[in-house]
Amino acid sequence: MAGFLKKILPRRFRKDGVTIPAIRLHGAIMTGGSQFRPALNLATVAPLLEKAFSAKEAPAIAISVNSPGGSPVQSRLIYQRIRDLAEEKKKRVLIFIEDVAASGGYMIALAGDEIIADPSSIVGSIGVVSGGFGFPELLKKIGVERRVYTAGENKVVLDPFQPEKERDVEFLKSLQLDIHATFIQMVKARRGSLLADHPDIFSGLFWTGRRGQELGLVDTLGDMRGEVKKRYGEKASLELIQPSRSLFGRRQPGAAVAGAIAGPLAASAAELVEAMEERALWARFGL
Repeated sequence: MAGFLKKILPRRFRKDGVTIPAIRLHGAIMTGGSQFRPALNLATVAPLLEKAFSAKEAPAIAISVNSPGGSPVQSRLIYQRIRDLAEEKKKRVLIFIEDVAASGGYMIALAGDEIIADPSSIVGSIGVVSGGFGFPELLKKIGVERRVYTAGENKVVLDPFQPEKERDVEFLKSLQLDIHATFIQMVKARRGSLLADHPDIFSGLFWTGRRGQELGLVDTLGDMRGEVKKRYGEKASLELIQPSRSLFGRRQPGAAVAGAIAGPLAASAAELVEAMEERALWARFGL
């Protein structure tokens, strides 16, 4: 009878081994999102983190990161929420890098007490990039005149429908330098003396997981299941934390899988441009 009850009890209530909550943070990091094209940001991630860290008997939380980056603000907010919960709940955070944790993806990875990467994964890209499109010649060709009225001489800085101005670019670069400095401070604070004395660590370059370990960006090489069993015993198991479902079986906001290109039903001009930018983020790393 005891054996039967043991089988039907949810895994987290069984006493035959440690259960480690696991979260998958996958996709480009950006605000917004839709049913057709979910986004990775604090709003979608927070419910999963709260649920994972609420597992009282779990000594650690396992988080897999697979992201080419995106919004520096959302990246830092996710990082901060992980650290706040780790300190509040007194739990160790194990970050596992799969295909890529670059730029904002690596910023999130810094929330780990340990960073474990696949040897062939991509890590780093500690820099800041801004991208966009310019359309001034297109407007001329289609016979459209753009009219903008402002109060404030800088209200149309970097307007994509006007020719690029040198002072606008200089202003943008000053913002990038501020954000880059914050990123560097985070890396130094979290990795400290583990970092190698390498001139390109903060240059925006990226490396394999194996090389990242040599540079101090990664603690060790491995995979989630193997590391959990090595650290907590052969009977240790993982419990994937997923978004709750609605009455009709659809995932509620909070999905940790992002990055799908929008389909025809979501093909507005804005979403199409965002999808192109997201695709470009992944393409930088051959994915």
